[in-house]
Amino acid sequence: METKISASILSADFGHLSDELSRAEKSGCDMIHFDVMDGHFVPNISYGVPVLKSIRKYSGLPFDVHLMISDPNSYIEPFANAGADGITFHLEATANPVGIIDKIHSLGLRAGVSVKPKTDVSLLYPLVGIMDMALIMTVEPGFGGQGFIPETLGKIKALREYAKAAKAAKALDIEVDGGISDITAPLVREAGANVLVSGSYLFKATDMAYNCKLLKD
Repeated sequence: METKISASILSADFGHLSDELSRAEKSGCDMIHFDVMDGHFVPNISYGVPVLKSIRKYSGLPFDVHLMISDPNSYIEPFANAGADGITFHLEATANPVGIIDKIHSLGLRAGVSVKPKTDVSLLYPLVGIMDMALIMTVEPGFGGQGFIPETLGKIKALREYAKAAKAAKALDIEVDGGISDITAPLVREAGANVLVSGSYLFKATDMAYNCKLLKD
């Protein structure tokens, strides 16, 4: 499967955010990753609907919204209206993942479901064929710049193998988020991931285009 890069603006220079979006697009990134944190589901607060709405006009790339919040259902429509192209919520944050997936689809968006590093990946299996993307967190969600957790590779591989057995391999994107660099990218790609979220490795780079290419190669 083709590898796609989703640039996480959590690591961007917020004083020049429109320029950072342009830099990511010109450097070959395929999406903009938008991490939303509420200070409750994860121990940090980032940004929300007004920020996404204000920057939507500065990028032609799809906006890949990752809701690390306790009440994802209430924020699907606001983010959709603000310009999200896909919304991913956490399985741990809801008892009704199918209902939220249906709501996201009803608004014409791609639906993703994420799990934390310690959550059993098999809990995602019933959603294969319903969700468009599964996001395997390769660090504990909440802060950028953390080190990659090697044990998550087994989860990626298990999910990809299950999707293949279910004949959903082409339909299911597997995204990874956390500690993605030129060192870890080959590992997650080999395990079965095809959408790589990267923040610090891209936005702190002197040559973002070069680093983006390394992630894909």
